[in-house]
Amino acid sequence: MNNSAFNFQALSPDLILDALESVGLIAESGLTALNSYENRVYQFLDENRQRYVVKFYRPERWSAAQIEEEHRFSHDLFTAEIPAVAPVSLQGKTLHQHQGYMFTLFPSVGGRQYEIDNLDQLEWVGRFLGRIHQVGSENLFTQRPTIDVAEYLTEPREVLSTSELIPAKQRAAFLTLLDALIATIKEYWHHDWQPRRLHGDCHPGNILWRDGPIFVDLDDARNGPAIQDLWMLLHGDRAEQLVQLDILLEAYGEFADFDSRELALIEPLRAMRMVYYLAWVTRRWQDPAFPHSFPWMKDEDFWLGQAAAFKEQINKLRAPPLQLMPMY
Repeated sequence: MNNSAFNFQALSPDLILDALESVGLIAESGLTALNSYENRVYQFLDENRQRYVVKFYRPERWSAAQIEEEHRFSHDLFTAEIPAVAPVSLQGKTLHQHQGYMFTLFPSVGGRQYEIDNLDQLEWVGRFLGRIHQVGSENLFTQRPTIDVAEYLTEPREVLSTSELIPAKQRAAFLTLLDALIATIKEYWHHDWQPRRLHGDCHPGNILWRDGPIFVDLDDARNGPAIQDLWMLLHGDRAEQLVQLDILLEAYGEFADFDSRELALIEPLRAMRMVYYLAWVTRRWQDPAFPHSFPWMKDEDFWLGQAAAFKEQINKLRAPPLQLMPMY
């Protein structure tokens, strides 16, 4: 099997069923594909009517040691009675291998969609993020990376410089603007923060609601500043974000200290995510699922829109950062 192709062409239904049988599970229902671009995730019922989710990891993205480190973090959160979905241990292991694929079983957890405009739910989430970071600060990942400009800017810049998705007539102007954005990010990025283990991708789509929040998908867990798990929950205009931030941090502060200097990292982190996202799709374009799911990436208008977004983000980086105390 050619894992370097970054696709799952060999991951047939028979291979999935064989993989499940290798850890002692017999799927009685059909395999229902769940939404995931990076990995392949399926829900099923076993012969005891127990509902599971199986995740097959994208080859060559994470090492076994990095995945197991994520699993230990999930277990630490679960042990601390934090509602994060932890993997199931089968045959004394949480990570398994079958015909070149690494995979993990999770309990199937249902819930409603987190409501981004519900301030009561935001307060709950802030409280639990404080608890997550309290656990996350006990020690650091040693196998997983720490957020830095190399992973989020330097390497993506190299990928985008040779991307055939960018129309040839726009390439030079786009890359010039990208370089301007990267230079501005570096101007405002700082390292006056204490790293801790993070969820890493705590956007509303990774929060379910069932009598409180349930945090799912720690696939992007890494070390970084606390604000990384907070800023993606903010939306709307500046005034709305200030209200949300006040609620979020007051609840967060019940369990963990927050360094207000990290507020200056919100726009740099947003910009880094923008650049990383474009390179991520470019890296995965060999996977047939990506051209199917992101057809607009081949349109000239998309890249013109990205260039406009870069200009807007440069202005946001240069504006005063969000802060809870008024300026005098």
